[in-house]
Amino acid sequence: MIKLKIYGNPVPAGRPRFGNGKAHDPAKSRAYKQFVAFAAKSQYRGPLLKDEPIEVHLEVYRPNQNRISQVERKRRENKQSVPTKKPDTDNYIKSVLDALTGVIWQDDNIIYHIDAYKYYSDKPRIELQIQTKLEAES
Repeated sequence: MIKLKIYGNPVPAGRPRFGNGKAHDPAKSRAYKQFVAFAAKSQYRGPLLKDEPIEVHLEVYRPNQNRISQVERKRRENKQSVPTKKPDTDNYIKSVLDALTGVIWQDDNIIYHIDAYKYYSDKPRIELQIQTKLEAES
């Protein structure tokens, strides 16, 4: 099993911009993908996963707002209160999976299952667990 913890404010995938007949990532999305790829390379030194199905468990921890009550802060720490506003969870998934292509896996087409959650935290980050189908079944 591969476990990664990447600290920093998570950035969802932005809508691609079109110019010269090509699609381009917005600068903020592109920079975040590069940041995630660099952080993942510093934590994972194994071979690229490419021939067996994998599952990904992703937890996105968005920053808490500055002005929340202590009661609400405690609820968020205990994952009782979770974000239900934009950005959408699938945009975080897209951003992270794209960033890890060529770092953890050769192509994200080998992912057969994804669990993704978004939470609040005073320490914004993403946490991933990646395992093969065989590891998951044992």
